[in-house]
Amino acid sequence: MNGETATSQAPADHGTTARDQAESIAEFLPRAGNGPLSGQVVVDFSRVLAGPYSTMMLADLGATVIKVEGPGGDDTRNWSPPVRDDDATYYLSINRNKYDIVLDFSDADELSVAQKLAARADIIVENFKPGGLKKFGLDYDSVSTSNPVPNAEVIYASVTGFGAHNALPGYDLLVQAMSGFMSVTGSPDGSPYRAGVAVFDVITGLHTTIGIMAAIQHKNLTGEGQLVETNLMSSAMSGLANQSGAYAAAGVTPTRMGNAHPSLYPYQPMATKDGELIVAAANDGQFAALATALGRPDWAEDERFAKAKTRNANRDELEPELLEALQQHTAQEWFEKLTAVGLPCAPINSISQGVERARDLGLDPIVETGQGERIIPTIRNPIRLAKSEVSYDLAPPELGADSDQVRAWIDSL
Repeated sequence: MNGETATSQAPADHGTTARDQAESIAEFLPRAGNGPLSGQVVVDFSRVLAGPYSTMMLADLGATVIKVEGPGGDDTRNWSPPVRDDDATYYLSINRNKYDIVLDFSDADELSVAQKLAARADIIVENFKPGGLKKFGLDYDSVSTSNPVPNAEVIYASVTGFGAHNALPGYDLLVQAMSGFMSVTGSPDGSPYRAGVAVFDVITGLHTTIGIMAAIQHKNLTGEGQLVETNLMSSAMSGLANQSGAYAAAGVTPTRMGNAHPSLYPYQPMATKDGELIVAAANDGQFAALATALGRPDWAEDERFAKAKTRNANRDELEPELLEALQQHTAQEWFEKLTAVGLPCAPINSISQGVERARDLGLDPIVETGQGERIIPTIRNPIRLAKSEVSYDLAPPELGADSDQVRAWIDSL
């Protein structure tokens, strides 16, 4: 891995090195899978959500991920309830397929192990505060040029809250507030609301994975490693999509609309005879079909409602008529009727109902990870590859579970 830099004409040399690395580490840290990232060694200095989510994606695709934790462990080990046995499910949900070593960077010998890991990594992922690893010789500049063996080919992914030059604490809730996300979430006459999941941590984790994959391809072509930087705030700006785009392109500041959509109507929960149903008419053809299904084909001919622009402008006139028609049947009856004619609609499920619905659709959302006595059900990786495996061979590790094996591997090199 740390040999001479290959030219763009010889990317195969790096593939051979990765295979040799895989054979070497497999003696100490075997993996059952042979996914597309097999042979890539990832040293994971991240914790909480964005970084661990990204490294789990890499691990699922075959990379050997070594999770490095401090003596107290990842914060999420203590984020409970809920729990499975004594393990916080928060931690379990984002740490499968990893090996685990505990290292105290304040101890010179243990810091040396961390530095040796960094020197032998293909990929490093960290989410310390900006500059937080510099004093340990584990920042990108140190790892790639001096510490303890220069690793110029390393792909080093750094995840921060607000960019590399801003030391503000990077918690998802802060970003939901500061980005404007909460200002468009909730009832128009109520308080701003956070999302029910750390949405920008997850998006940032995905952006980090995409950046790493791009860097792997660059390395395949040129032999060069590089620094990959992502942050929650920039991911929020991107993830807000049409909402932030409205301000960028037109100077429009979106506001809270409850469950309504600023550009589409109807595209929201609507009351039926016994409860609410999501009704979505994303184009004029779908609205015409909906009008027919509700027994009001005249709506599609009404100049107030026929086109999306005028339908949006006149939604206050259309909504009472829509609700009156929907009162004729229950939510389940409408779901069956509308689905039968190809119209998008959906019940509002609980998480358990959502998982079971995914199961009914044949998506097999729950997979068992691990072997032997430690088998943990987790949610399936959403990526399906026709010619490569996504694997689930390692359960989320117990704290320090693989410290001896990782040290043995380092000592063997």
